[in-house]
Amino acid sequence: MSREQRAARPGDAPFTERTPRVVAARRLTRRAGRERAGRFLAEGAQAVGEALVWAGAGRGRVHELFTTAEATERHPELVSAARAARVPVSTVTDRAAAALSETVTPQGLVAVCDPVDVPLSTALRGKPRLVAVLVGVSDPGNAGTVVRVADAAGADAVVFAGDTVDPHNGKCVRATTGSLFHLPLSRERDVPAVFDACRAAGLRLVAADGNAETDLDAAGEYGDLLRSTAWVFGSEAHGFDPAVLGAVDDAVRVPLYGAAESLNLATAAAVCLYTSARALRGR
Repeated sequence: MSREQRAARPGDAPFTERTPRVVAARRLTRRAGRERAGRFLAEGAQAVGEALVWAGAGRGRVHELFTTAEATERHPELVSAARAARVPVSTVTDRAAAALSETVTPQGLVAVCDPVDVPLSTALRGKPRLVAVLVGVSDPGNAGTVVRVADAAGADAVVFAGDTVDPHNGKCVRATTGSLFHLPLSRERDVPAVFDACRAAGLRLVAADGNAETDLDAAGEYGDLLRSTAWVFGSEAHGFDPAVLGAVDDAVRVPLYGAAESLNLATAAAVCLYTSARALRGR
């Protein structure tokens, strides 16, 4: 008897890539499928664990957990936690797991979850001190890494503004390593509306722009980073539209001390967010 058969419920065979529930879940690997179903996939032990905690806190729902026999043996605590939370657990074949994965080496654990995004007013409620705003960012790996960095830096929210990648994109979700379940995340296509909401929440809008006259060191010396800030990050390939730069309160560049031409988006975001976080914490 195979491990897949041993892990299945008595009398049940593991789901294959042709099983209707697997076929339906596979549609969630595409944006159109996610938007139609109002669900997305979280893959891997870290993401699944964070999704279960998120659902347990009443912030959303995990609808199903797909797991291979090997993944069940490797992560019994996650399978037990899902069952304890009354999340249906379905054993699948390795081929079915591969069909649900967008990675070369699937981990064999995939959760079907509610979307994590909340209304902009919810994300910015209270008195946020540090927010990341992504405008026109198309690379899902960079966007997901910014979410992870914002979480690590103690940011209050991340806003996906304008024509920006879907935060529920598989590569974006993996790049967050579970952080998208930790902090408020909002999507809003109307960039001016995002800027207005940030200002209404008491945030100063600062664009991270490699061509800005003021650098991050000077901003820190002048005390600008002691104010509540919404850092605005733009497209990796095209930078900012002039209209966006004209709408923010300030633009700051990360100083380059060596011979590198520039920093990529995620690295620049890490420097900016951590510099603000340290200033706001009096360090």
